[in-house]
Amino acid sequence: MSKIITLTLSPRESADLELCASLAAQRAGVRREDVALARVVKRSIDARRAPVKVNISIEIFEDNEPQPAPIHFDYPDVSHSTEVVVVGSGPAGLFAALRLIELGYRPILLERGKEVLPRKQDIALINRNQDIDPDSNYAFGAGGAGTFSDGKLFTRSKKRGDYNKALQALVFHGAAEEILYEAHPHIGTDRLPRIISNICKTITDAGGVIRFSSRVSGFIVREGRICGVEVGDERIEGAAVVLATGHSAKDIYHTLHRDGIRLEAKAFAMGVRIEHPQRLIDSIQYHLPERGEYLPAAAYTLVNQIEGRGVYSFCMCPGGFIVPAMTDARQSVVNGMSPSQRNSRWANSGLVTEIRVEDFAHLEEQYGPLAGLVFQQQLEEAARLNGGDRQIAPAQRVSDFVAGRASTSLPSTSYLPGLCSSRLDRWMPAFMASALRKGIASFDRKMRGYVTHDAIVVGVESRTSTPVRIPRDKDTLMHPEVKGLFPTGEGAGYAGGIISAALDGERIANAIAEYIGK
Repeated sequence: MSKIITLTLSPRESADLELCASLAAQRAGVRREDVALARVVKRSIDARRAPVKVNISIEIFEDNEPQPAPIHFDYPDVSHSTEVVVVGSGPAGLFAALRLIELGYRPILLERGKEVLPRKQDIALINRNQDIDPDSNYAFGAGGAGTFSDGKLFTRSKKRGDYNKALQALVFHGAAEEILYEAHPHIGTDRLPRIISNICKTITDAGGVIRFSSRVSGFIVREGRICGVEVGDERIEGAAVVLATGHSAKDIYHTLHRDGIRLEAKAFAMGVRIEHPQRLIDSIQYHLPERGEYLPAAAYTLVNQIEGRGVYSFCMCPGGFIVPAMTDARQSVVNGMSPSQRNSRWANSGLVTEIRVEDFAHLEEQYGPLAGLVFQQQLEEAARLNGGDRQIAPAQRVSDFVAGRASTSLPSTSYLPGLCSSRLDRWMPAFMASALRKGIASFDRKMRGYVTHDAIVVGVESRTSTPVRIPRDKDTLMHPEVKGLFPTGEGAGYAGGIISAALDGERIANAIAEYIGK
């Protein structure tokens, strides 16, 4: 029977896998030459105090012991099976499609955007401050917003589904095996597009269908049951419809509302991207002037209550880049990401505050459940009006933002389209600017040096989650009034990241099998 040994080592020692295997064998009372396989099963960094330590768990298999089989998935041929329409190819849609295939159903996946390669070309134009294609950008296209995020794979919820199976599916499709054991697994923007392409190939090889450049424009509902969707003048029908459109598909909410399908306003969060030199974050977190070659770019998680309102870091990207994430030329929206090596000069994070339903109650009479969506859009458009040409974003030095003064200059940045100086508190809602300012000041007490002239805040980080929830029954996971309609993922209000969305998509596929079976 295999043994798992946990070691606490220096970063340099933990990087030597042969040393780790020898120490683990010694601790287990096994001769090194009798170990057939030694593999890492868990690794985390303890940087709470100097010196930094690495906790690493090694699983040891002795000679003649059965070893774990390579990761493999077999998908049946579903070419002639019952069809299910899946709207959206983000993590929720893709993993719903994979699970539907496992259960013997044929997914017909509709994606408004383009395949990976042409989508990359459109994103390159956006980064060069060229025009935005509203259907092919950082939010829309093969893999959804997840394709060109950095692929953080952490979820706090253990009730959504088989977390390990989701990670193994990503490894099977090309992710590095490190995501199976790192405490905070991460894939990287440079690797995700290939993984998404491989998943799409798995779906089509099994007989599923993926149609790109297919924006859903309507829903076909007869006697309280959804029969399919409309793509322009075409009707595409199926035994059920998975709605996995992501948090940026604002037109879908308007279409649902127009077609009389009930929606609900919900709380969400908005704020800014904050960017520091990575060397500064490393020195604060690792208690060292330089992190050296054996430690990764340092990350952080910050949260505080400011006058009863939560302010927190979100989607922290060490060694990463800020990118233009708007889907319309009238908006200024930013997001962050990291390559697999996390080797850029900057560290960035979303820094956001709660937006409660009462904060946009003044819009409810006119816009009903879409009031939060309108509130979000108003902030994105205000950021655009206070930015520069096209994707040039409004920004302010962190020390100036906290002090409430204009920045006469801005430091260098990872944001390729460019920045222009702007007093963010002059066009943000007052409660939001106040909460962010006080929150950042409080974070400086936790991470000395966080408030600095060398860091910037960039506007706006507004797509942390959707301001709208598409309701679903807690038992059937269907919309309460439209049988066969299964909302899922971030866009429906039921997930908050790649893995949580993927697991929610799998849950929906299981619920569909039960629904069709009945």
